[in-house]
Amino acid sequence: MLWIYYALLKKDAMLLITINSICVFIQTFYIVVYFYYGPKKEKLVTLKLILLFNVFGFGAIFFSTFFLKNPLIRLRILGYICMGFALCVFVAPLGILRKVIKTKSVEYMPFTLSVFLTLGAVMWFFYGLLLKDMNIAVPNVLGFIFGILQMILYAIYKNYPKKMVEDPKLQLSAQQVVVDVVKMGSTTVCLEANAVGPNPNNGEGTDEAQNIKTNNITDASNEV
Repeated sequence: MLWIYYALLKKDAMLLITINSICVFIQTFYIVVYFYYGPKKEKLVTLKLILLFNVFGFGAIFFSTFFLKNPLIRLRILGYICMGFALCVFVAPLGILRKVIKTKSVEYMPFTLSVFLTLGAVMWFFYGLLLKDMNIAVPNVLGFIFGILQMILYAIYKNYPKKMVEDPKLQLSAQQVVVDVVKMGSTTVCLEANAVGPNPNNGEGTDEAQNIKTNNITDASNEV
């Protein structure tokens, strides 16, 4: 959205308008799909981020620059803002690079994404260079560097066996299941022991019930 606004002010960057319009449509589709299938808690967090950045953030940038009297200053300030966000986009994959190095697995870093990221960065760099617009050219230098780095890591770790990343939430759930099983086993043992009552005609009934209870408790503990 910022690049479309920037291109409208620049008036000679039609490719920025067309390509970023398509990107807005695709990203909107992704968000709709996420809101349809995503968990409720994560959807609320995503909605807050959309309101913060896409509504209030974009609105603040728009109204703070649109009414500037000097169009050159307005375009320059908006260009710096766009360049800053573009740099943030290219810095974002650092988290994925760290996970790849830590797990020695490229499961979370598709090779095709890295290739097209690099090619796109190269094309946009030359586009900005031909237009003599450093706001477009400079961020894509960083994109090219990170794209090459991702492909190098892919070449290094592509033959490593996949390493499962343990989720703390799943570990907590597993512990809760074990505790529930222990509780159920203890309850069952108590019920079975109580079902065997003492025989009034035979003094050995109490001893037999105690022995059965002790054996059941031992078996239940070994099974857990």
